[in-house]
Amino acid sequence: MPHVLHSTRVLVDGELLDRFVVINDAGRIQSITAEPPEVPGEDLGDLVLMPGLVDTHVHINEPGRTEWEGFETASQAAAVGGITTIVDMPLNCIPVTTTAEALAIKLQEARPRIHVDAAFWGGVIPGNADDLTALAAGGVVGAKCFLCHSGIDDFPASDADVLRKAMPRLRDAGIPLLVHAELELPVEDSEGSDTSYNTFLCSRPPEWEVEAIRLIIDLVRETGCPAHIVHLSAADALPLLKQAREEGLPISVETCPHYLCLTAEEVPDGRTEFKCCPPIREDDNRARLWQGLRDGIIDIVVSDHSPCTPHLKVPERGDFMEAWGGISSLQLGLSTIWTEASARGFSISELARWMSSRPAALIGQSGRKGSIRVGADADLVAWDPDESFIVEASDLHHRHKVSPYVGRTVRGRVHHTWLRGTKIASRGTILTGPTGRPLLERS
Repeated sequence: MPHVLHSTRVLVDGELLDRFVVINDAGRIQSITAEPPEVPGEDLGDLVLMPGLVDTHVHINEPGRTEWEGFETASQAAAVGGITTIVDMPLNCIPVTTTAEALAIKLQEARPRIHVDAAFWGGVIPGNADDLTALAAGGVVGAKCFLCHSGIDDFPASDADVLRKAMPRLRDAGIPLLVHAELELPVEDSEGSDTSYNTFLCSRPPEWEVEAIRLIIDLVRETGCPAHIVHLSAADALPLLKQAREEGLPISVETCPHYLCLTAEEVPDGRTEFKCCPPIREDDNRARLWQGLRDGIIDIVVSDHSPCTPHLKVPERGDFMEAWGGISSLQLGLSTIWTEASARGFSISELARWMSSRPAALIGQSGRKGSIRVGADADLVAWDPDESFIVEASDLHHRHKVSPYVGRTVRGRVHHTWLRGTKIASRGTILTGPTGRPLLERS
C-alpha cells in the first residue's frame, strides 16, 4: 500500500516546499503534492526532506582486507549518515577489481551485506586494457587509475602509455576514467621531524596535482575519453580545470570534506588520523576550494572514506611518513560540509547538488537516484540543519572508530534515512537488515 512522508521543507527542484511525497509499493516516488493524500503517512514537521546522498568514493576493502572495513559496517555508517548509495573503489580489496572475475567475487561478498545500494568502480593498471570492456559489461560505472604509487603493490601506477591504451576502451564503453592525480616529482628532503605534519605536507606539494591534471587534460583532448579527477586537494589546479571546461573537454572534479573542513595549520604533531593523500592543505587553499565550488569548477563532494586497522596509523609513534594515509568519515559528510557551507552562505539546494544529484549523474543514475521526482527511487534523508552535536567515537558505525572529526562540534543532524521507501536508519540506529542492492546498470 502506498504511504506518504510530509514535511514543511521538502527539497523539490531546488526549492524547500511544504509537500507530501507519496511512495508506491515498488519503493518509488508516485507523486509530490501540496494537498494531503488519503494514504497512511509520517509527519516530519520542519525537518528537511532531501534526496539521499550518493557517495561515489568509498574504500570498503572487502574481500581481502575486511579487517580494515567491510560492506556491512561501511553501509551501516552510510545509512546513519543519510547516504543511500555508495560506490566502492577497486582497492584496497584482495583481489583488486581489475578483471571481471574479481568483480564477480566482490559482488558475491557485497550482496548479502549491504544496507544501502552500491555501485562499483573498476581499476586501470598496466596490462589490463583488454579487461576493461568485460568490466564495463559486468556493470562497473567507471575505472580508476593512479598516477603515483597507490599504497599497495597489487594496484600499480599507470603512465601516459598505459592510459592511451585504456581510455579508448572506456570511451567506447561509455564510462569515465577516474584519476588519482598526483605525479611523483622531485622534492627537497625535509629536515623536519616525521611527527610534524608539515614534514608530510611538504613531501606531497601542490605541483604533484597540477602536473598530473595537466597530463590528464592532454589525454582527454587526445582520446575523447571522459575523466573524473578524484579528491582534488590543490586549489592551484583550478585555473587549468576551468580552462579545460571552457574548451568543452569532458572533465569532472570532486573534492572531499577533509579538504573543505580541515586545515594544515590545525593538525597537531603526531595526530596521524589527519593523514591522507593528497594532503590536507593550508587555510588559504581551503578558501580557494570553496570558491571553486561556488564557481562550478568543482562538481561534487564525496568522502574518500579510506579506513585501515588502527595500528597502521602508528598512533604510538605519531609518524606521518610511515602511517597509512586515509580519512575515516563516511557517516559525517552531510554534517561536516553543512557546518562549513552554511557559514559561507551556501544553501541546502547547493549541498544537495554536490552530494546527491551530481554524484548520481556521474554514475549514470540521474533518473533513479539523487533527486525527489516522480518515478525516482524513494531514497531520502530527513535532517535538522540547525541542530549541533559533538562527534563521539562511540556513535560511529564504521568498523574502526578513528576519525579526525572526533571531538568536533558540527551542525546538521541526520534523523531518518529511507531506501526505496523503507526507513532503514533513525537517530543513529540501524532499523533493518541489509536490504541494499548492487547497481549494475546505468539508468
